[in-house]
Amino acid sequence: MIAEIIAVGSEMLTPDRQDTNSLYITRGLNGLGVSLAFKGIVGDNRQHLTDAIRIALKRVDVVVLSGGLGPTEDDLTRECSAEALGVELYREPELMVALTRRFAERRMTMSANNERQTEVLDGAVVLDNKNGSAPGQWLDTTVDGHRKILILLPGPPKELMPLFDNECLPRLAASLPQRHLARRTLRMALLPESQVDARCAPIYQRFTDIETTILAGNAEITLNFVCTKPTQEEAEQRVNALTELIEHEMGDSIYSSHGESLEEIVQLMLGLRDMTLSVAESCTGGLLAQRITAVPNASRTFAGGAVVYNAQQKTTLAHVPADLIAEHGTVSEPVARALAEGIREVTGSKIGIGITGIAGPSTLDGADEGKPVGLVYVALADGEDTQVKELNIRGDRDRIRYWTTQHALEMLRLSLQ
Repeated sequence: MIAEIIAVGSEMLTPDRQDTNSLYITRGLNGLGVSLAFKGIVGDNRQHLTDAIRIALKRVDVVVLSGGLGPTEDDLTRECSAEALGVELYREPELMVALTRRFAERRMTMSANNERQTEVLDGAVVLDNKNGSAPGQWLDTTVDGHRKILILLPGPPKELMPLFDNECLPRLAASLPQRHLARRTLRMALLPESQVDARCAPIYQRFTDIETTILAGNAEITLNFVCTKPTQEEAEQRVNALTELIEHEMGDSIYSSHGESLEEIVQLMLGLRDMTLSVAESCTGGLLAQRITAVPNASRTFAGGAVVYNAQQKTTLAHVPADLIAEHGTVSEPVARALAEGIREVTGSKIGIGITGIAGPSTLDGADEGKPVGLVYVALADGEDTQVKELNIRGDRDRIRYWTTQHALEMLRLSLQ
């Protein structure tokens, strides 16, 4: 079974509004083994919306529309759904009574256009909206000889979510074939997408019953596997079989097999080894510490650190010798090494990480003159050995800073591993 979600409203085609309802609806559909095939936003245009609904009814089993059920002339979901299906709309007397009562209880005058919210598709079941004036609708029908389910939901999330959970999901569970969905998410840091796909595609292409997507972004690659089967055990077995083969191929490059973030994995590894970490950051300005402390219970493994943004602070807070900075510059391998070793000693942690670099947009003066934007040194000290990694990261300031922290976390993960 596949589904399509159509969010209705011209406001969501502007830079100021987002469609968040579809994420919630997708989660519920997936829980019933229904895969989302299409998702779109259509403005308040009668022809555009009618065409979108008509196309959706031809290509998927379940169509869910959110929004456009209000009382105004630009709330077109009911009319366009009727036109796309070729059915009539009628005004439901019981809805009129309930709507009139709702306004009376609030001591408000009901405008004539509110009566449009009592219009129901011929053959549809009215879904009670306990949090708003626009009821939802459920229509189990046939289009070109194929069974179709059309669901109309109000747009406000506080109305849509309980209505979808209480009225739609039980009906879907009772009316759809029994299907179960299994997911796995593998994550790898700092590898090119082309390289990962070249190695993994020959494996996942053999599993034609598993939907595979590969995503690149934020200095990592994510592989998503989704499988739908009559039982949860069958779905899990297939996903696990594919995951094992990918894990064998990619080895230690995979840092997470269940979707955890790199900082979560690092925290887990530190905790299992009863080790603590401290950081001394220059060009990243505390971003590494922020990522680490975003994980709950970070205090168990994170000792703290310092943002050592100028030469004086490197000396004062991380005990980097001033003559070392004068000789090599603040952006250098020796200074990164001294930062990692110094912050480790100052905080009494087992591991220290030091970062220094040029995030741009302009280069530095003095001893660092001539060094390019994107030059970064990341050092890791554990009391026995200190390793330093030289990076040349392309991109703007934000990208350089984030990629630097990704390199630092991956360096730490591999060291602990």
